[in-house]
Amino acid sequence: MPAVDARELFAPLGPSYDRVGAVLSLGQDPLWRRFLVSRLPPGGDVLDVATGTGLVAAELVRRGFEVTGVDQSSEMLAVARRRFGGSVALVEASADSLAFADGTFDHLTFTYLLRYVDDPGSTLAELARVVRAGGTVASLEFGVPAGLARPLWEAYVSGVLPLAGRVLGRGWREVGDFLGTSIRSFWAAYPIERQLELWRAAGINGLEVRRLSLGGGVVIWGTKA
Repeated sequence: MPAVDARELFAPLGPSYDRVGAVLSLGQDPLWRRFLVSRLPPGGDVLDVATGTGLVAAELVRRGFEVTGVDQSSEMLAVARRRFGGSVALVEASADSLAFADGTFDHLTFTYLLRYVDDPGSTLAELARVVRAGGTVASLEFGVPAGLARPLWEAYVSGVLPLAGRVLGRGWREVGDFLGTSIRSFWAAYPIERQLELWRAAGINGLEVRRLSLGGGVVIWGTKA
């Protein structure tokens, strides 16, 4: 899905994003975000890309990191600014073109990003560029469960999410209709082996993968070479 469409998709969601996102993920999304942050070694400056309303950034701050958040949605960033009251630097920009020098940050996190960019490999290279050698890059993305969990996941994303979106309104209808197809399409085009190839090509090594909640969430992390 092109990045410009992602801006349109998320524009109406800011005020309700935190609460509804947690409910629609059956309470798992906050747990996934905390696990993501736990993959970083203590201390340092972190760039949180696709920061949205600042959920990951808030967890980073709680754990003692200095944080800069980047997102292309002004509406989502408006919610983040109210959350932090100026204590976190927030920048409206695209993940494909970051206005930071090489090696600016000790670590980098990003959440639910690569499904929305035209070229995941190029985006990963740009993210890695701004991280110093030896720093950690970590991501969170929705996954597609396997085995016995797959039919339950399919029933949820194909039936429950669209229905919930229609009940909620305010932009959530589009999300409910879009999400399942988006996740399936991304993993069909970029299975985990292919994703790891792109990470390595971007100069990120020592990669580890953790599937959470029966595979509904996937965290990948590694070290900038």
